[in-house]
Amino acid sequence: GWLGVKQSKARRQLALALALNVRAAGPGGGVADKPATAFPKFDLDKDVRTRKKKPPRYQVLLHNDDVNRRDYVVKVLLKIVPTLTMDDAVNIMNEAHINGMAAVIICGQEEAEEYCEGLRKNGLISTIEPVGPSD
Repeated sequence: GWLGVKQSKARRQLALALALNVRAAGPGGGVADKPATAFPKFDLDKDVRTRKKKPPRYQVLLHNDDVNRRDYVVKVLLKIVPTLTMDDAVNIMNEAHINGMAAVIICGQEEAEEYCEGLRKNGLISTIEPVGPSD
């Protein structure tokens, strides 16, 4: 998503600023050399290279049913998808109730399958579908 791009750009700028700062301080400080090792595996170009090859993303869909009570649906959503807030869960439940279907979360395929299965095991109707690469 757009947030990830913004964050990775900010991270690159931060790493660059740290690297420049360390070089400007020069040898002999000892302490000034430490920030460079704070990111031992950090690669400034990594985001650019891997962006094109991200695995496809899937959305987990919740379908409305006439069996489960609204508060139960919210409880199940919160239990199965721990990243959801109470507001998220209520909004998803309402959207499914009104429109017949709502997107719960977008994630990798394996994760999406686990969430979908978890929702189904708790009596909800859920499916997954690909939404293309994460960018």
